Amino acid sequence: MNRIVVNGKEIICNGNNVSIINNKVFVNGKEVSDKATKNCDVYIYGDVEHIECEGSVQCNNVKGNIQAGGSVNCDDVGGNVNCGGSCNCDDVNGSVIAGGSICM
Repeated sequence: MNRIVVNGKEIICNGNNVSIINNKVFVNGKEVSDKATKNCDVYIYGDVEHIECEGSVQCNNVKGNIQAGGSVNCDDVGGNVNCGGSCNCDDVNGSVIAGGSICM
C-alpha cells in the first residue's frame, strides 16, 4: 500500500505505476484523483515501479524510470531519471538527464 500526497492532499492506493498528468492522478492506469494542479509537488511514500509527473516529485525507491517536469528527490532508482529541475537521488542504475544540478 502506498501513500501519495499531492499538494497536501493524501491518497492511499495499491499500485506500482504513478502518473500525474493534466491535473489527474493515475495509479496503474486508473484515475484515483482529479485534485492535482499543474506543476504540483508530489510525495510518494512506498516503493513504486514508475513515476511520470509534470511537477516535482519526492519518493522512496523506484524500480523503473522517473519522468518529471520539475525536480526529483528520491532514494534508489533502478532505471533512468529525466527531469526538468535538479536530481537528488541516492543511486541511479540508468542515466540521468536534468535541467538543474545532479547530486548522488
